[in-house]
Amino acid sequence: MPIYVKDWDVVVPGELLAEGDYTAGPYVYKEDNKLFATTIGIVESKRGVIRVVPLQGPYIPKVGDVVIGIVVDYLPTAYVLDINSSYKAILQATEVLPPQKNALTEDLSKYLDAGDALVCKVVRFDRYSDAIVSCKGRELGKVTDGRLIRVNPAKIPRLIGRKGSMINLVKKETGCKIVIGQNGFIWIKGKDPESELLAERVIRKIDEEAHISGLTQRVQLMLQLERRG
Repeated sequence: MPIYVKDWDVVVPGELLAEGDYTAGPYVYKEDNKLFATTIGIVESKRGVIRVVPLQGPYIPKVGDVVIGIVVDYLPTAYVLDINSSYKAILQATEVLPPQKNALTEDLSKYLDAGDALVCKVVRFDRYSDAIVSCKGRELGKVTDGRLIRVNPAKIPRLIGRKGSMINLVKKETGCKIVIGQNGFIWIKGKDPESELLAERVIRKIDEEAHISGLTQRVQLMLQLERRG
C-alpha cells in the first residue's frame, strides 16, 4: 500500500497521496483505490486514515479550544466576545465579577471594557448558536500587556508545528511568552518591545509562507540573521 507523502507535507488540490486500503479522512477523496487531496493543506496519516488540515478557511469553534476573544458587546449578565469567526462567544459575567456582586445590578463595563482581550476556553458549542467560553483556569484570563496580533486561523497548525516544534523555536529564540488562540488571535509578551516585534515578524512570515516547503529552515535563518544584528 504505497503512500506518497509524509506527515506534515504541504499538499495541493488533486495531489495523489496514497494508493490501497487507506481510509479517506477530511479533505481527501478516494477514486479507483487512490486517495487525493481536495484542498491545500498539511497531510496527516494515523491508523490507516489520511486527512488534510486546510491552510485556508474560517475558524469554527470546537469544545476544548483555547481562543483569544475581544469584548465587543454586553448582555444583561454576560459579555459578547469577537473570536474571529462567524460565531461570537458568550462569557458569563459571574466568571469576572467578585462572588458577592450581582451581575444584573452591576455595570459590567467596570470589570471588562469594550476592546479588552481575554484568553478563554470553549466549553460549549453546537453550530446553531454562539460559543460559550470560560476564562477560569491556568493560563486563562485577561490580557493586560504585550501585543495582540491576528493570523489566518487555518495556519495555526503550521505555526505550532509538529509536537510544538515551530512555536517552541520562536519562543526560544525571541524569549517571548506566546499564547496561541486556535481562532487566529495570538498574544505576544516579551522582555522589551523589540523582542515582541521580532516574534511578530517571524509569526507573520510563517502565516504568509505556510504553504511553501522548507519553512522551518527559512525561519531558522531569519532568526540567526536577526541575532547577528
